Amino acid sequence: MKKRFTMLLISGFLLVGAANVQAVMPDSARLYKNPSCGCCDEYAKHLEARGVEVEIVESQDLSNVKLEAGVPYGYGSCHTVMLDDYVIEGHVPLAAIDKLLAERPDADGIGLAGMPQGSPGMPGPKQAPFEIISFEEQEAAPFMTL
Repeated sequence: MKKRFTMLLISGFLLVGAANVQAVMPDSARLYKNPSCGCCDEYAKHLEARGVEVEIVESQDLSNVKLEAGVPYGYGSCHTVMLDDYVIEGHVPLAAIDKLLAERPDADGIGLAGMPQGSPGMPGPKQAPFEIISFEEQEAAPFMTL
């Protein structure tokens, strides 16, 4: 009897943990990008694979989009995504977005600066850990490392 109770308890903990692995993604997102950037289209496909319908808005003036979104100077990337109540800057992996949506921090969004090789939408093998930031009113803080 004790062994059975232990197994039930362990199973319960595993189910609770599994429920937190993937947050429920919103149905839609808006991705702002430069018209000539192909990796941004690949990032949109990354979101679409999780069931998000992505509206792509091509713009030559991404600096204003980033400024209005609160992205800190020096932490920009080639595209900016409006997802739910948050801004996703750059090639942020889904694991970081899942954490953002599960925890719902008081922030404008999260970002991965630049265009790191091996990040979602970028070709090649991963070269270094991805340092994901959170930001609010153009101030950056560490969020997670992947």
